[in-house]
Amino acid sequence: MTAVTPATAMTPATPATTVKPASRVTPASPATLDLDKLYAARLHAVRVRPYLATALFALHVVESRRAATMAVDRHWRCYVSPGFVDRTPVEELAAVWVHEVSHLLRDHHGRGDRVARERGLTGPGERLRMNIAADFEINDDAYGDGLLRPEGAVQPKAVGLPEGELMEEYLTQFGLGPHTQHMAWLDCGSGADGLEREWDLGEDGADGVHGLSEQERDAVRFRVAQGINGRPGNAPRGWKRWAQEVFHPPQPWRELLGAAVRSATSGSGAGDDYTYSRPSRRSAGVPGAVLPSLRRRPPRVSVVIDTSGSVSDAELGSALLEVTAISRAVGGRRDLVTVVPCDASARIAHPLCRAEGIPLLGGGGTDLRTGFARALRSAPRPDVIVVLTDGQTPWPSSRPPCRTVVGLFPRQGRRRSWDEDRDYVPDSPPDWARVVEIG
Repeated sequence: MTAVTPATAMTPATPATTVKPASRVTPASPATLDLDKLYAARLHAVRVRPYLATALFALHVVESRRAATMAVDRHWRCYVSPGFVDRTPVEELAAVWVHEVSHLLRDHHGRGDRVARERGLTGPGERLRMNIAADFEINDDAYGDGLLRPEGAVQPKAVGLPEGELMEEYLTQFGLGPHTQHMAWLDCGSGADGLEREWDLGEDGADGVHGLSEQERDAVRFRVAQGINGRPGNAPRGWKRWAQEVFHPPQPWRELLGAAVRSATSGSGAGDDYTYSRPSRRSAGVPGAVLPSLRRRPPRVSVVIDTSGSVSDAELGSALLEVTAISRAVGGRRDLVTVVPCDASARIAHPLCRAEGIPLLGGGGTDLRTGFARALRSAPRPDVIVVLTDGQTPWPSSRPPCRTVVGLFPRQGRRRSWDEDRDYVPDSPPDWARVVEIG
């Protein structure tokens, strides 16, 4: 990773470069940009949001009479209207600083481009929706604790939407109309939605107005994420989520695991039972006899959790979260889900509907064959077995009489480096199991 160079990113007092297109400049143009006031506002933003200091000082200020207020491009330039600075209090300017740099840190321009491609969104109207949705993501928990809410800052509750969601989620929940008419003035620049503006200086910029390279932008994000993770109690929930995911993008493993469970439970023979409460239509062909009908019932799922010493506490916590997700995948019937903790031997199968927590005891070696045996001895027998493990275990030699899904915790090369046998490589899950890598 290329370090952020002081000349382009880290100098607090970077001189502003004035952009004055000849076609737009008139004798009655506004006064020049009040840099002292603008930089005083940035210092206030740094005092109340110290974890954003690296990003705030990385922005390169450009005076522009085309920007209505303050706006950013994807190259980390901040275009500032002199008139806006002149009429806005310092405390409110500080909040605008934080708002604009939030668009860049959260990669709203890149995400906007991806959403536009995936959903076929074109035109300035859709980009305005992206800008509004990106503002919703930022503004729901950005202000307070020393940071004044700017006048006109839009929030999701203004259109009846919940807080705490992402731009992509908000985009599916509202359209432009009378309820968003008061938001039509929003323009945070191409750094907020990916659509280039007429005032953008492009990738190469101009003399003294060069933007940050991709490596420098990554370095800024890394420094900010480090600051948030180092003192997580000082950051709002939106920033905590961002810091945890910025260099570890969320993988679709939970959706994959849920889909694998649903696929297994919908297979032939899973969850089938006979009932006399609704006689079979074939009874008409057998006079004097009542035949039962075949019905679908919610499938029973047994979750075998690897509790051996090679599985960390964090992974055990993640396994319990997956148990909850699995219960949702089978319709929320917690009474039909059991949990079997297993290291070298399997323990009791705990029903998920118990009031107390599931005790994940273990810490020794690993032999999940005993977990399979314990799950299959449960009465009634499960329709699906889900195994959550690091894969460092022997597997049953034959296919169980039910569907099997294996969720694997990541291991480098699937090698047990702490084992005395440095050449030991555990067997891969058998072919009869559906395998999902847990991110």
